[in-house]
Amino acid sequence: MAFKRAAVLAVGILLPFANTLTIEGMLAAPRRSTANVNPSGKWALFTSTSYNWDTSKSSTTWQLLDVASGKTKEAPFGSEVSEVVWIGKTDTSILYINGTNDKTAGGVTLYTADVGAKTFSPTLVASLEAPFQGLKAVRTTSGDINFVVNSLARWDDGSAYNPELATAPSTSGAIYDANYIRHWDTYIASERYAVFSGKLASGKQGYSLNGELKNLLFGIKATVTRLESPVQPFGDQGDYDLSPDGQTVAFLTKAPELSKANHTASYIYLVPHDSSKAAVSVNGPGSSAPQHAKGASASPRWSPDGKKLAYLQQDGISYESDRFKLYVAAVQGINSKVSAVAADWDSSPSSLQWTPNGKNLWVASELHASTRLFVVPHNAKSSFVPKNFTGPDTNLAGFAILPNERALVSASASWTSRIFYTQSPGSSKKVLFTANEVDPELKGLKPDSVSNFWVENDDGDLIQTFVFYPTDFDPKKKYPLAFVIFNCIHKALTVLCHGGPQSTQADGWSTRWNLRLWAEQGFVVTTVQFTGSTSYGQEFTDKIQSNWGGTPYTDLIKVFEHLKHNVPYVDTDRAIAAGASYGCYMTNWIQGHDFGREFKALVCHNGKVNQVAAYATDELWFIEHDANGTVWNDRENYELWDPLAHAHNFQTPEFIVHSDGDYRVSISEGIQTFNILQRLGVPSRFLHFPDETHWVTNRHNSLLWHRGIFNWIRYWVGLDEELIQEGVVHQ
Repeated sequence: MAFKRAAVLAVGILLPFANTLTIEGMLAAPRRSTANVNPSGKWALFTSTSYNWDTSKSSTTWQLLDVASGKTKEAPFGSEVSEVVWIGKTDTSILYINGTNDKTAGGVTLYTADVGAKTFSPTLVASLEAPFQGLKAVRTTSGDINFVVNSLARWDDGSAYNPELATAPSTSGAIYDANYIRHWDTYIASERYAVFSGKLASGKQGYSLNGELKNLLFGIKATVTRLESPVQPFGDQGDYDLSPDGQTVAFLTKAPELSKANHTASYIYLVPHDSSKAAVSVNGPGSSAPQHAKGASASPRWSPDGKKLAYLQQDGISYESDRFKLYVAAVQGINSKVSAVAADWDSSPSSLQWTPNGKNLWVASELHASTRLFVVPHNAKSSFVPKNFTGPDTNLAGFAILPNERALVSASASWTSRIFYTQSPGSSKKVLFTANEVDPELKGLKPDSVSNFWVENDDGDLIQTFVFYPTDFDPKKKYPLAFVIFNCIHKALTVLCHGGPQSTQADGWSTRWNLRLWAEQGFVVTTVQFTGSTSYGQEFTDKIQSNWGGTPYTDLIKVFEHLKHNVPYVDTDRAIAAGASYGCYMTNWIQGHDFGREFKALVCHNGKVNQVAAYATDELWFIEHDANGTVWNDRENYELWDPLAHAHNFQTPEFIVHSDGDYRVSISEGIQTFNILQRLGVPSRFLHFPDETHWVTNRHNSLLWHRGIFNWIRYWVGLDEELIQEGVVHQ
């Protein structure tokens, strides 16, 4: 049952919503990609995927956006197209990947076409015998098209790997001799991703594939770790770039002389598109890069004239949440000289692009839990402090720079799953499209359903908290509190995905933890950006090291007490707490301490309860950094913040979720938590998914997830009369 209440924020009056957001509606509503802009900036392509509960099928269409008017129409091709690049003889010419290949099972095909022609007539130009993806292309001065793609490749000969054509092994066993057995949701196999180059020769009959595709990583010496690009599991075509003349490729890969389990370091290489010379490192050992820059690299991007390459890199060699810094390399051939840009800027950029004139970099970076755009001169001095121009009201997911030097921004917020707008420094935004105005499932969602406030913590730091309100909220009434402690996985245009706790969760759209949907269950929802969160300065982020249950815990108490004594419409006597990943760890930490008695119920999704068992994870550098040592030399650091040590205090009803495919946090953590609660006689439920990972992504699984959790929290605060039995296995 949905609640209808008059909507009022702490800062102003809201108009009543037309309807409410439902679980089924949120999960079925169109999910749109970022906008892919053509050379003139007049048109943009994006995909839209919807779900039908009656047929249990999703459907994808391609949409054309008129950048001037904001009007959209369906593109003349469908879901068989997986990727599109604007390239060819006209402004509306495209090269695209078709996800099927009639001649080769598991392969793909390349087509050329013109979306501006009166009749859409695709032409087959290449048949590729593996599932290539990540297409980038450049039309050379000769009229040919040089392109790059990526695919899994065999390590022995560098050829592209097609799983559908591979011979099945006679055994399911695998022997490992290094400690990177599995990662996130996959056991490590012999194949690695590689960047392949190819050429489409221009002729009288159009384009045709000239020769074989070439593995640009094959043959590079690797003493410890095999080269791989894109870097898995979250890397994509953003990990490589093709120069404007199509002659040189920049790509990044993990450091070949270091182990992946213990180090985050990655380097950028330059290699001729035709692979005529061996790749040369831009920022690895022996390069001109600053000596302190030894960590992860990201977002290599060529300048418009092809003479410079901008990129990002961290200093820390074993720390995923270190600050990314800007660098520009002056390039001659495949040799380069590196310079730092705006080195003192206390922000961590996630992506960048060059302006058409090559003078500035437009950089995406978080500020106060919102990804925004900043302008940085390519030669900015260390003291230069960039200013953002896209503002805090949306969370940027992607952007393109138009020829008139306005940004076409693809973004989202808690009130819209996708918004497209244009904006330039010093000017206001022009909204072209926003999902909440066109999708029936999102109808009525408004920007003023969210607010935020700040509270000073014990260290003197200001802690920001976001507040989400239910439909027709009435400040004269009292609402139970949903105290969400998320900081799990945040990936809005990030190039290195941060696991909690170094992350944020604020005014964004999600189909997994949609806080506006949580509010619609009759709660006022808060999410605290506690110590360790990103986008509030690197020092604030770093403070969580060896402090997991320390300052973040007291930050949460500070915010809770503020709500209790200063916000009359929040009923802290009917509060629940919920969290995922690190947020689940913190939920278990709260469970074992006095703060846990402030809540009627808890929800814990895929998180830890046993710090000493941390070596069941994949990236050992993660826990060794955050615990400031190893479990054998510094065991007290692990035991200090171990929820399991306080299990005798567990007494608040708790709902636990965990999945077999989560290798980041082993399922044993969830089972331990549930077994302890059951043994202590604490009301508890365990939701198990054998086919999910760190996230629940299958829509029907997600429906059960939402229904089970929402019923649990509503029951314990008195909004539901009984616990549902859907999916419950009775003994």
